[in-house]
Amino acid sequence: MTYGMPENFLWGASTSAFQIEGAYNIDGKGLATTDVRHVPEGMADTKIACDHYHHWKEDVDLMAELGLKTYRMGFSWSRIMPDETLVPNEKGLAFYDRLIDYLLEKGIEPLVTLYHFECPQALVDSFGGWKSRKMIDAYVKYAEVCFRHFKGRITKWVTVNEQFIATAAPDLAMEYIEDPHERSKWIYQISYHVSLAEHKAISLLREIDPEALIGPVCSMQVIYPLSSKPEDIRAAAEAEEMQEFYLLDMSVYGEYSPAAYTWLKERNLLPETEAEDKAVLQGSKPDFIGVNYYFSSCAKYEVKPFGFDTSFFWAADDCRIVRNPYMKPTEWMPHGTDAEGLYYGMRKIYNRYRLPMIVTENGIAVSEALGEDGKIHDHYRIDYLREHISQVMRLCEEGYPVFGYCPWSFMDVLSSHQGFAKRYGLVFIDRTDTDAKECRRVKKDSFDWYKKVIASNGSEL
Repeated sequence: MTYGMPENFLWGASTSAFQIEGAYNIDGKGLATTDVRHVPEGMADTKIACDHYHHWKEDVDLMAELGLKTYRMGFSWSRIMPDETLVPNEKGLAFYDRLIDYLLEKGIEPLVTLYHFECPQALVDSFGGWKSRKMIDAYVKYAEVCFRHFKGRITKWVTVNEQFIATAAPDLAMEYIEDPHERSKWIYQISYHVSLAEHKAISLLREIDPEALIGPVCSMQVIYPLSSKPEDIRAAAEAEEMQEFYLLDMSVYGEYSPAAYTWLKERNLLPETEAEDKAVLQGSKPDFIGVNYYFSSCAKYEVKPFGFDTSFFWAADDCRIVRNPYMKPTEWMPHGTDAEGLYYGMRKIYNRYRLPMIVTENGIAVSEALGEDGKIHDHYRIDYLREHISQVMRLCEEGYPVFGYCPWSFMDVLSSHQGFAKRYGLVFIDRTDTDAKECRRVKKDSFDWYKKVIASNGSEL
């Protein structure tokens, strides 16, 4: 079946700052948690990454050649505000000035993420980072600098990328805590602080630039029950609630659902609050929701001790994430891939929140190396993107307000846990984990394919 796409659909591609920029200590940049986290010996780190800091113009030229309408990128908080004084770093802002201005010159709209996993290490050292309410004010000051400085040039902002992971990964937001219940208690407290900061930033943008749009990006969880047993169905619903919807409910409505509140209360995990928080949380609402999706999951009911063996970022005592027997695992995606899950998950998000949506990440990870002809023939990536874009078209044809699609990623990026062993990009970065070489850019077959898709507004899949 062929589906149509709306006019002015934002065909894009995504990256994040710490995964591509490099230059981790250049021109006044402060250290981020992503710069100091433990990296196994022999794996690449953030020091060079893709060296985008020195290749930015070449990268934008490639984006223009690809025909991108939007570029979903990130700012490095610690490049703009390197330490606990929160004094802006003019050289950091100047770098983003050059990048944003050149994107606009090439007709590419920047969609900028304020917070994509990396937290300034100086704020962690000074007062514990997101464990402290001081972080809320620090984030708002950072957002204000960005909103004022780039007013009129950046008209779409992302508050936080994948809060589910950003707040739960032990090396990104807080020190590691061994006890699973204590760790979870802090995860939900940190998440609550992030939600407060997010709503304060949304309200602030309304004052500074009422024409600009802003919203969160979620790690969309599509979780099927392992069987038709009622307890398995409940386990899958609970997993979606506590890995996705409790976060989006806070972003959109400023409160937990009854199910999430009960789940947290029964386990003594409710965060500490203050009297004025409710007005902050319910005083603003985002304009859109960004969706990151790679694969679906599967859950079954299982009573067990409270712990993180449920899922890497989620601790529970009555549910386990398991392999779906109907999905075929890939090298880097043990749960397999599931294009229809993108359709079902986004339909569920719209039915719950009634907000416009944009796919901000969607891609397949593969180990890749240049062939004898010096190229990457990634038919598997083309197949994956074609299948998922078809589901976006299906949503648009049915009337769901999806206004853009950004595959992850524009170029191969530094993986948080696998360096350059696994690659997602439309553009190959010619480096290894142990040898950065010159970070030469090489267009993959998927680059040329996606270029045709964009030029035809999706009709040439």
